Amino acid sequence: MAELETRELEYFVAVAEELHFGHAAARLAIAQPALSKAIRRLESRLGVRLLERSSRHVALTPAGDALLHHGRHALNAVGAAAEKTRRAGDHQARLRLVIKPGGDANLLSGILAAYADRPDARQVDILFGGATDRADHVRDGRADVALLYAPFDDMTGLDHETLMVEGRVAILPPDHRLASRSEVTLADLAQETLPRWKGVRWTGAPEAGQGPEVTDAAEVLHMIRLGRTVALLPRSLAQPMQPDLVYRPVPDAPASELVLAWSQDDRRPLVASFVAAVAEASARSAGA
Repeated sequence: MAELETRELEYFVAVAEELHFGHAAARLAIAQPALSKAIRRLESRLGVRLLERSSRHVALTPAGDALLHHGRHALNAVGAAAEKTRRAGDHQARLRLVIKPGGDANLLSGILAAYADRPDARQVDILFGGATDRADHVRDGRADVALLYAPFDDMTGLDHETLMVEGRVAILPPDHRLASRSEVTLADLAQETLPRWKGVRWTGAPEAGQGPEVTDAAEVLHMIRLGRTVALLPRSLAQPMQPDLVYRPVPDAPASELVLAWSQDDRRPLVASFVAAVAEASARSAGA
């Protein structure tokens, strides 16, 4: 069976993402002829064509699309292995928590306070991720733990502790046909167009139309104001409410969970202590 080398995967992924040999060569800081030769050699060893080439066009074949998908994961895994190994040997390592700006439902201060009370507490570095890439930060080792929203974020390979369960709200322009209602239903939203979050397939309203692709809440609100879409968001992510938009609860929408997530194979005391502190704080809050 033909084996793949990390460098070959890096070369191929660069070409597949750029779909241009010149741009990929510049990105990799190698000569274009050497890159072309490496890709041809890879195709020969695998026995499949990965790219369709012409003088003006480069496109992925089905085999190339598959290798791009799996190759990205493989490169992330290699990088994560190196990073996690380094951090496992660093006894003074800080804990890195990745969050979405405004995506902590005002729980972050309490979480940090609960952890700071533990005798083995370390410095916590707060990292900011995008709307859909925070789970990747944990999987590839850039962060130790993350605040995520289930079921929106991909939890593959992660364990988690639920911090809060909340309902969702529809965000509408003020002249929308549903704006006069005190609440709306998923059936109402089935006739609407909802945004497509980059990297997320699930909108929360299965029958709704697929609208413009967005990457953050600011883009969503802009599209709502333009009348291009409406949105269905966890209640905490709909804060602060904008005075020129209308917010209505959607009682029959599946609940959203704010969770603390970490890698399933991460057994470091650094992470275990933080998870335990957050779990204890969450239990006290629920009891109160």
